[in-house]
Amino acid sequence: MLRPVPAHAFESCVERLATAIRLGVYPPASMLPPERELAERLGVSRSTLREAIAALRQAGLVRTRRGRQGGTVVSYRPQEPVEASYDALQLSERRAELLDSLLFRRVVEPGAAWAAAGRSLTASERLLLTTSLTEVESAPDPGAHRQADSRLHLAIAGVTGSPRIVAAVTEVQARLHELLLRIPVLEANIAHSDRQHRAVVGAVLRGDPAAARRAMERHCDDTAALLRGLLAS
Repeated sequence: MLRPVPAHAFESCVERLATAIRLGVYPPASMLPPERELAERLGVSRSTLREAIAALRQAGLVRTRRGRQGGTVVSYRPQEPVEASYDALQLSERRAELLDSLLFRRVVEPGAAWAAAGRSLTASERLLLTTSLTEVESAPDPGAHRQADSRLHLAIAGVTGSPRIVAAVTEVQARLHELLLRIPVLEANIAHSDRQHRAVVGAVLRGDPAAARRAMERHCDDTAALLRGLLAS
């Protein structure tokens, strides 16, 4: 007889997987890792993972492919940023939430960049950063760019070697992702953001923590200014 899945473990697993999919950690049409590996990564039982994947399948985020090459395939398509939902974010309580989210990011992400630049990176970690940067700069459309942008920031957090930093940056990026989808795509801003990404990654790769922190601070400040100008009353 199967034991019931603990509700909190199930809900947490669904949230973490759905967030990873929306942020592009698992891109569209990619396969999720094997069940045993993914369960260990998430710290849940395989039965809990199966229940979570079933919920994601019902929500249209994944599908199951049968056969020898079968597995769980990401079917979610990144949402295009749109000019919408301004009124809801102009309420005073949402303004406070917005400002708090931007402040939290200003503290967390420059620190992550500083920590990443202070480590002696492996060849695979360096490749992760350069590949993630290339994916941002070569993204074919705004939706793909938004996901690739998140993956780059999560890659920087990942090479710090700190699971807590990764968790904090994931939380930051999930909130930021929601906000950035609510504003129109500005080509000039994307080009400016890409230049700042190159500055951050360059500082991390050459092992310059102070420069990495400064570059990420500028990036966070510019994004915050854009969001405050377009979303807040």
